[in-house]
Amino acid sequence: MKTFTTTVLPTSNNRRTVLQLGAAGAAIALMGAPGLVRAQAATKVRLGYWPIAAGLPFYSAIELGYFKEAGLDVEPLKFAGAQQVMEAVLSGRSDGTANGTGSANIAIGELAQPGTFKIFCSNPSNVKNVLDEVIVPVASPAKVMADLKGKRIASGPGIQNVTLAKTILERGGATGATVVELPIGQHVAALAAGQIDGAYTLEPTGTIGRMNGTSRVLEAGVISRYVLGDNMAPWFGGSASLSSEFIKKNPEVAKKFVAAYAKGVAYVRSKPVEARKYLTGYTPIEGALASEVPLAAYTMYNEFTPADIGHFQKFFDLFSEKGIFSSRLMVETMIYKG
Repeated sequence: MKTFTTTVLPTSNNRRTVLQLGAAGAAIALMGAPGLVRAQAATKVRLGYWPIAAGLPFYSAIELGYFKEAGLDVEPLKFAGAQQVMEAVLSGRSDGTANGTGSANIAIGELAQPGTFKIFCSNPSNVKNVLDEVIVPVASPAKVMADLKGKRIASGPGIQNVTLAKTILERGGATGATVVELPIGQHVAALAAGQIDGAYTLEPTGTIGRMNGTSRVLEAGVISRYVLGDNMAPWFGGSASLSSEFIKKNPEVAKKFVAAYAKGVAYVRSKPVEARKYLTGYTPIEGALASEVPLAAYTMYNEFTPADIGHFQKFFDLFSEKGIFSSRLMVETMIYKG
């Protein structure tokens, strides 16, 4: 049985109807394909982070939707250490680093590929805003740094941690001390087991040891005191950065990203108690520890004073003096200009 198709030629009246239906259909199509027609897909930004408390502005900005509000699709990339965060940028697998990534690690990457890193936020610490400290077993007889002479002292892994540990022990009078690289998460357990006599470590290690009665802080803010020469001097030990290549290719996106990140900084500054909940999920810090761990301070690229740059430079110069940096690196050249 044959099937016949009848074609109706439009009159002037039904031609208008067809046109109107066509326009309506086009409008519906537009509404149904927002990602293709109405708006472009959000620009992806890949940011590497080390899961420590200093990255809180980044975690907060993600959870509060600041990046989405700016039309950005931010992909957080977690790494086991600051060195790996830096290396991911050098290899093109990441577009930048979150706060908490060692500034000296970033500097080593900059020396390897000059012009790669632009720091847009740093997290300074000192005796007030505690990040760095030397801890000992709770029953240790040590009262001052010099009491660690000849002892086995742990430091976190990586060139920044080891260099700083050796420097503060030397300048604190703990001659003959042996520095042992050990993951920071193992410092408290190693002290409890008697495997080490002390540790140059980073928070929340000191807080964990205090809360479980295993260790005590011998001295806090040790980098400010022994490297910068002033307990209150800001030690810019960790920094957030973007790669120059990403900034060059996406200047407007970079500005939006930095602005959204700055909102995260402002949130942590104004609501530190509320912000602490965002440590959970991004770091191993949770429960009672999340409410106890000290929070870092933050300095955005447009907040650095000449004195800040001077302290930052003194920190970098230590690594030049120790032969860790192949040449002197000027901090000013690495600061993001906006």
